[in-house]
Amino acid sequence: MARAGQADGAEPEPYDAGPFVPAGGDLRALREAAAGCRGCPLHRAAGQTVFGSGDASARVVLLGEQPGDQEDRQGRPFVGPAGGVLMRAVDEAGIDPALTYVTNAVKHFKFEPSPRGKRRIHKAPNLREISACKPWLAAELRLVGPEVVVTLGATAGKALFGSSFRVAEKRGAALPMPPVDGQESPGTVLVATIHPSAVLRADDAGRAAAYAGLVSDLKVAARLLS
Repeated sequence: MARAGQADGAEPEPYDAGPFVPAGGDLRALREAAAGCRGCPLHRAAGQTVFGSGDASARVVLLGEQPGDQEDRQGRPFVGPAGGVLMRAVDEAGIDPALTYVTNAVKHFKFEPSPRGKRRIHKAPNLREISACKPWLAAELRLVGPEVVVTLGATAGKALFGSSFRVAEKRGAALPMPPVDGQESPGTVLVATIHPSAVLRADDAGRAAAYAGLVSDLKVAARLLS
């Protein structure tokens, strides 16, 4: 029996974006190359690759999980409701949005259709998909060279720390930046926090506290910049 994402008699589809990452390219070259990435099966159902957005001189990288429905349609990260929450929190924390580079650990939207087929329901990427996409993230971090990386949610944290990462154990502290695909980032500090979608998912009683916690964690990043 063929595995999921593999036609009968076909070779297993690889889980490695590395061969698609151009050597020595700038962010524009990376973005253009990523549009043709076939490093894992997620590209087949997604509308398009959603690469990072921002300038190579950004001081902060905001690292999320994966594109959502609106991001997949528009081709830009954090343009949906969670992006609105994030940018408001970034501003309240005292971080200039112009100094941020926004990206995701996984560049294609993973989803399943709703029972009635009218909506695409988000599914969290698995560790194999996260690992497959890591060469893109390593290339982004190399080119941007941020002072601070903020991981937003569990998937972003696992992309850098591995499967044992837990947001509740790490959030709000200045942490040493781990190597990414063997690449060291001297001078870069990491701050973990929740994904802004967690604020949207919270009930009325908990939403204000969840948002305040997100802003508080981002203030740690802001203090590191100053």
